[in-house]
Amino acid sequence: MSALSPAAAAPPAVERIEILGLSVCRVDRAETHALLRRYLAEGGSHLVVTVDAFGAVTAASDPEYRSIVNRADLATPDGAGILWAARRLGRPLKERVSGVDLAEWLCAEGARAGFSLFFYGGEPGVAEAAAARMQARYPGLRIAGTAHGYLSPAEEAALPERIRSLRPAVLLVALGIPRQEKWLAAHRDRLAVPICMGVGGTLDVFSGRVDRAPAWMQRSGLEWLYRLLRDPRKIRKVAVLPRFVAMVMRARRADATTARSAGG
Repeated sequence: MSALSPAAAAPPAVERIEILGLSVCRVDRAETHALLRRYLAEGGSHLVVTVDAFGAVTAASDPEYRSIVNRADLATPDGAGILWAARRLGRPLKERVSGVDLAEWLCAEGARAGFSLFFYGGEPGVAEAAAARMQARYPGLRIAGTAHGYLSPAEEAALPERIRSLRPAVLLVALGIPRQEKWLAAHRDRLAVPICMGVGGTLDVFSGRVDRAPAWMQRSGLEWLYRLLRDPRKIRKVAVLPRFVAMVMRARRADATTARSAGG
């Protein structure tokens, strides 16, 4: 049985924009919410990914990850870098649709509509703390189960069947790019969860272990800077930015060359 009636889901058409070899959906938050409601109504299994600068650089050298993103049911633009790249390449996107915002919206929607979620990832104790805090924030929210991201091989092998038996409507996987997307792609058919989504560090935010940037920094595209200042271990993600900018500039030059050739 689906979590929502089909009448609740108005399926918008999804335009996809190619950014550095990745197919990114040109959607705003309202359109994304409508799509998620549609997936819940349809049942089955839908893969949702978010694309940021780190993901774009990763995809350039990881064909498996790139293929997973391009075959995902929904790939939203997460981060100022992707929005900037889209503008520079003449293919502007509508707005940032971040994984943490979508995950929180799904929790709020779950409390309202009555479907359950499963949290997988983070260090031991993080998923449980995230579940407790989100249930306190959204009374009525049902968390079908949790699992941390440091399972033994035997525990990880048994996890898909455990999730399937609990029948959540939404699975949030916080293992980091590209591990979370690869795990979901490998197991989504077995899981039979309507929405399977990679959410990076979202459970750390939900648990209270990591604070989100102030709203003005989010609006200004500076959330990455706030995270770096609060957690220097994230330098790995910031360090790819020069390479990301270089990739965008090369793509722009290639587009210009193609346009000149086509124009004769």
